[in-house]
Amino acid sequence: MAGHARVAAILGPTNTGKTHYAIERMLGYRTGMIGLPLRLLAREVYDKIVDVRGPSVVALVTGEERIVPPRAQYWVCTVEAMPEGMGCDFVGIDEIQLCADPERGHVFTDRLLRMRGLHETLFMGSDTMRGPISELVEGVKFVRRERMSQLSYTGSKKISRLQPRTAIVGFSVENVYAIAELLRRQKGGAAVVMGALSPRTRNAQVDLYQNGEVDYLVATDAIGMGLNLDINHVAFSSLTKFDGRRMRPLMPNELAQIAGRAGRGMANGTFGVTGEAGPISDEVAEAITNHRFTPLRKLNWRNPELRFGSIDALIASLEASPNDELLIKAREADDLQALKALSAVAEVQARATDPKSVQLLWDVCRIPDFRGISHAEHAGLLEVIYGHLNQRGAIPDDFLGRQVNRIDRTDGDIDTLSKRLAYIRTWTYVAQRNAWVHDESHWRGLTRAVEDRLSDALHERLTQRFVDRRTSVLLRRLKQKEALLAEVNDKGEVTVEGEFVGRLEGFRFRQDKDATGQEAKTLKTASLQALAPHFHLRADRFYNAPDTEMDYTEQGGLMWGEQAVGKLAAGDDPLKPRIVAFVDEEAGPDVAQKVQRRLQHFIDRKIAALFEPLVNLQKDDTLNGLARGFAFRMVESMGILPRAEVADDVKALDQDARGMLRKHGIRFGQFTVFMPLLLKPAPTRLRLVLWSLAKNLDVFPEAPPPGLVTVPNTPGTPAEHHTVSGYRAAGDRAIRIDMLERLADLLRAQDSRGGFEANPDMLSITGLTLEQFADLMGGLGYKAEKSEREKVRAVDAVVPEADMATATEQDAATDGAVPVEDTPVMDAGQEGAPGADAAPADAPDAADVSDVAAAMPEGTVAPVADAPTDAPAETPVPANSETEIDPGAAPDAALAGPETEVFYTFTWRGNRPDRQPRRDGGKGRRDGGKPQGDRPRGKGKPKGKGQPRDGGAKSFQARPPKKEKQIDPDNPFAAALMGLRNKD
Repeated sequence: MAGHARVAAILGPTNTGKTHYAIERMLGYRTGMIGLPLRLLAREVYDKIVDVRGPSVVALVTGEERIVPPRAQYWVCTVEAMPEGMGCDFVGIDEIQLCADPERGHVFTDRLLRMRGLHETLFMGSDTMRGPISELVEGVKFVRRERMSQLSYTGSKKISRLQPRTAIVGFSVENVYAIAELLRRQKGGAAVVMGALSPRTRNAQVDLYQNGEVDYLVATDAIGMGLNLDINHVAFSSLTKFDGRRMRPLMPNELAQIAGRAGRGMANGTFGVTGEAGPISDEVAEAITNHRFTPLRKLNWRNPELRFGSIDALIASLEASPNDELLIKAREADDLQALKALSAVAEVQARATDPKSVQLLWDVCRIPDFRGISHAEHAGLLEVIYGHLNQRGAIPDDFLGRQVNRIDRTDGDIDTLSKRLAYIRTWTYVAQRNAWVHDESHWRGLTRAVEDRLSDALHERLTQRFVDRRTSVLLRRLKQKEALLAEVNDKGEVTVEGEFVGRLEGFRFRQDKDATGQEAKTLKTASLQALAPHFHLRADRFYNAPDTEMDYTEQGGLMWGEQAVGKLAAGDDPLKPRIVAFVDEEAGPDVAQKVQRRLQHFIDRKIAALFEPLVNLQKDDTLNGLARGFAFRMVESMGILPRAEVADDVKALDQDARGMLRKHGIRFGQFTVFMPLLLKPAPTRLRLVLWSLAKNLDVFPEAPPPGLVTVPNTPGTPAEHHTVSGYRAAGDRAIRIDMLERLADLLRAQDSRGGFEANPDMLSITGLTLEQFADLMGGLGYKAEKSEREKVRAVDAVVPEADMATATEQDAATDGAVPVEDTPVMDAGQEGAPGADAAPADAPDAADVSDVAAAMPEGTVAPVADAPTDAPAETPVPANSETEIDPGAAPDAALAGPETEVFYTFTWRGNRPDRQPRRDGGKGRRDGGKPQGDRPRGKGKPKGKGQPRDGGAKSFQARPPKKEKQIDPDNPFAAALMGLRNKD
């Protein structure tokens, strides 16, 4: 070494530009080498020098990475990987105060004592090294550099109140992850930097922070070793750390090394504590801010002069003690522990018998335990590697290939990827050693590629877990007071600045459910600010949309396509409901008013179209007197009135009034007064909604499925629900009221006293089985008696010709009678149509049918005159007496006996079990019937229409004879009725 070589120690606190000064000095020479404490920092310095001088003259040498161009002039290395004997003009060692580190201190001490440049040597570090350096290094010159900015202590703050551009320091992986997760929820995320990360992952995470995508950095104490970041505040989440053997408090100089990362260049910085960390004492805080610390007294040392004669000689040389008072023997490092473990293996002892094999064993033992597993497991891996190197001279390709392929997977979570990265770093280190593999360039490139893939995957997982990009983006835009760009796609998904934030349902913003706490508030603020113009555009489009795009639900909701935009509310008039629009308050009153007006127009037009007959009835000024009052009740009940409720009003209407009401489509049925046009599915659906609103129901009854004549009568369903739906409950089922009137027309022609059976027309109208029809008739006031009889096949019955002629004459004689109503339901409601209110139920002297009909309780069908009891019954012609077996039938089929069938005989009960209570208190009348004084008295079943009682008993009346009603000339049966009256 030249005698005039300069040796200097550049000492001072952090942020003094020591490392930058050393780089400039090195680039002033033709060759140079700088040793750095971390491979992360080495990569950062390498990139800076490459930007200045180009990659062809800069080498990077770390334990896991080796980039050495042929014309390398400047070497950037970790301190452990610095090659010796290079003869460089300049040598620099950064963070020289690490000579006192229990784990790595002996390496830095060795470089302090033995590594020199031909022209200049620089040691950069803390002022605490001034004493040892002056004692151990001859002719050293000291250069004091002052901090370029001020550092102050701010005390304790909650994590949620930490200022942006803050680094939070933890001392365990679990602590770092927990803090990063909390920052993601409250601040939009954080970058994570740890010494165990690969340079590629670390750089990607630092870029998140440096580029402003996140405002917070969570790191271990690795950031204290020269990483230059734009940090304004450093917060300690703990003041203790595990040093590999025990938990111990951090020394003031260690706290200062980390806190000094705050404030770069001329910008001042602050530090403090957060989380569960206790406050820093005033004395320690003052020492940190004034950069005054206890000088180092001892440096760790390990004998660099090793003897490789045998394993025992090597161990003895490594455990030698120093001769200088300033030096202390370093504690047993991982490599020495591995050497002692392998020395106990018989196979290793047999192989390491000469200096070359012993030195190879020592080189293998120096492979770092990147995996951080037990010493025994790490020693086992080293034994395998040493066996291959000693026996074959290199690690077999197939063995190394299997190890690498097993690791080359990018699936899994953060912990899984971190473990794989640690594993691949072992093989990356092995591939970097000269002559340990056959094709060094191949394996170095392969292991580096695997490490890069794992690093990228780990960065992606870290970002997914600890960075909420949308919140961080929105926070940054809001902080910068920039206009936010929002987009809404055809599915209603809202993105702000390209980040999904929620959905726009109609005119209400539904925030993403994953957002909670402060994140949710930020999202809502930013989203509504960006959505303001979209609300107005959507309101204009909605106002001009056709009615076909809108609909109402059976629970009163108002829909625009598939989006809820409002609901119906009860108004002063059942046919004029109010509108409640679903519009966010942030959308503004103009949008809300526009949406409400459009919905009001829609529902008004819908009511006018579906309830047109009812609206016309309401507006008819020609109605007066009783007819106008009845029309009011009809409108109030929305087109359906049980006749029992208005029996007196119906009887009070004269034929002129009824005619005027019929012109509006009102049908006066035996059970119900209704408007057939309002029984269609669409009006029924709307009627249920409007009626439920008027009744202030919480749950609206649903409309029956369209086209069903009967529906199940669910227990507990109020009778009025069936009525509003257009049905009447009878037994286990409810029958549609228009079809019930058609059934009543058929039942009038039957002998209800002597009994009758259901004919196909009755079953066809109801669409029920015979058993279901029997239950229905029971609900209508009839008694059903079940019986069995021998089934008579149609081909077996023989009808005499005389009977056929008689039947034909009888059919001809009944041509003028009331026909059975077989027309469609809605045709039955038209004036003059069969089965309409012009049927005998509404004709003069027949609409209120007879005295016998009046005596029947509400809900029963009026019987007609009984057929003669002495009429001969049809006797079927007996089948051939000879026993014959039909072709294809089993020989013993005839022995099975005659086939039977079930039939029901229906008779009028006269007293329904579910009869309604008498509304007049029992004073002479029942619901829906005539006063009792107008009804025949006595026992026995009522006979047909106009028939006297059994025994010819007289009937007495307490009032004058009823005044004959005028025959309605519009009634299609008027001529027939007039003829009958004249005949009488």
